[in-house]
Amino acid sequence: MKRLGFILLILFSTSGFSQNAKEQMLLVKKRHESILAFQANVQVHVDVSFITMPDKEVQAVFQKGEELIVTSEDFVLIPKRGLDLSFSELFEYPYLTVDRGPAEGKAPSIIAVSILPLDNQAEFSVANLRIDTVNHRILWAEINTKEDGTYVLDLTYPDKQAVLPSKLDVSFEIDRIKIPLNFAGNDVSVDRKKTKGSGKKSGKIELLFMYKDIQKSQK
Repeated sequence: MKRLGFILLILFSTSGFSQNAKEQMLLVKKRHESILAFQANVQVHVDVSFITMPDKEVQAVFQKGEELIVTSEDFVLIPKRGLDLSFSELFEYPYLTVDRGPAEGKAPSIIAVSILPLDNQAEFSVANLRIDTVNHRILWAEINTKEDGTYVLDLTYPDKQAVLPSKLDVSFEIDRIKIPLNFAGNDVSVDRKKTKGSGKKSGKIELLFMYKDIQKSQK
């Protein structure tokens, strides 16, 4: 009887953790969906071993329900998925939430959560997240996509009220995306020998956002 009670206690505890993670994700989803539109100037710093590129500036325009539009007067290397600040692809289809417990080395209020889509139409297979349970926002994400490899996003926010990050670091598998380097421009140099080397190639891009207009839902 004692053993049965112990097993039931474990099951109830696990169920409670899962429910907590699910509730946290719903709060995060609601807060991200509160952003209706924004415009921003974005400074871009590229860190790729075989590409030398000066820092650039682009303009970003977002409308809820549409893809982020990025414009620039010249070539800028930006992975498309890295700029989904609404994280809409995580919530597009039904998903399973897995609570991983407190994030290692972080404050108790930051938990690790995994998202597994339940629909084969989803473009990712699993997303591992670190969630700020106090301010209900994503601090870090590792998104394993089906076609474009793995993206790692590290988000920095200017204050506790902000839903949108002021700084975003995007790491990605560069050999899994197509880069139109033939149109890179005169101020971009490419080491062709390094592009043909063996082994997995990765890249990192740092983005600094200066918002001009943020529209939020009043709900």
